[in-house]
Amino acid sequence: MCTEGEIATNTDPTGLWSLVVPLKPLARAKSRLGRAVGGDLRPRLALAFAQDTVSAALSCGAVVDVVVVTDDPVAGAALAALGARTVADTPAAGLNAALEHGVRWVRARCGDAAVAVLNADLPALRPDELNRVLEFSAEFPRAFVGDAQGIGTTFLSAAPGVDLRPAFGGASRARHLASGAVEVALPGLDSVRRDVDTGDDLGAALALGVGRFTAGLTAPVMPAADR
Repeated sequence: MCTEGEIATNTDPTGLWSLVVPLKPLARAKSRLGRAVGGDLRPRLALAFAQDTVSAALSCGAVVDVVVVTDDPVAGAALAALGARTVADTPAAGLNAALEHGVRWVRARCGDAAVAVLNADLPALRPDELNRVLEFSAEFPRAFVGDAQGIGTTFLSAAPGVDLRPAFGGASRARHLASGAVEVALPGLDSVRRDVDTGDDLGAALALGVGRFTAGLTAPVMPAADR
């Protein structure tokens, strides 16, 4: 747990996990989704996805805090209002550099903590499913969850004293496997696997049941099939 005057952002934590969530500036986030929902709704949905992701993570008993790495002031303020800490993406060198920066920031303040990184586009995330992932991951130096397509990664963890070594982007599932990380292959983790990049992904997330922020924006929306 964080010390040095830091206050845990989960009001009733039972575990020691700190989560790092990366978020692009909203103007550039979820570009592929714009084909289905339009350019005006796209950045608003990107923020709603992140709000639902952070809210669910902070409701997970195994999570002691959530750190969002972002340079977007609007998103940073909205996520801080939920209880997340926000950190600027000072490396400005892409996703994996941002994740490593977030982990360094956490460990500089919270000791050599158990950390995990989580995609910001998991609007259907359920705290109980995330808790199962964290319980499993606690048994291994590094563990990860593959996405619903079996190609990418939505979650990667590192035990205390272990480097995260993130390899997100594209076919990251294969890279994380090759790096020695253990795949979390438990059944019933649909909400942890369901990231949203396209209109079809959004439809699948809506079918699972999304959080209140995404639901508030998508109630009148029927996403078109991707072309």
